Amino acid sequence: MSDDRTLTIRANFETREAADLAVEHLLQKLGISRPNVFVQPAATANTSGSKASGGDAAHGGGTRDDALLAGDVVVSVDIAASQLPKVNRIFGDLGAMRVLRD
Repeated sequence: MSDDRTLTIRANFETREAADLAVEHLLQKLGISRPNVFVQPAATANTSGSKASGGDAAHGGGTRDDALLAGDVVVSVDIAASQLPKVNRIFGDLGAMRVLRD
């Protein structure tokens, strides 16, 4: 008997880059439908994450001052319960700071 319950899994990432990679892995590696994946700031302010990376890093090693680093980026996904181990692995491999199940 398979477990066909739907779960919502939320993971916090320090960078927008890591959050975007998580979304791509969920879509491409697991075949999750895009409408089942959501990205939002962890706090009320819009943010690029809590740590500079990728496009947030300036040439020469500094950080840009036009990228708002005001908190983590949250990726949430609605999945079948049977996909939970694979989703947890993707989030863990990409450095999720915290993973919660709603």
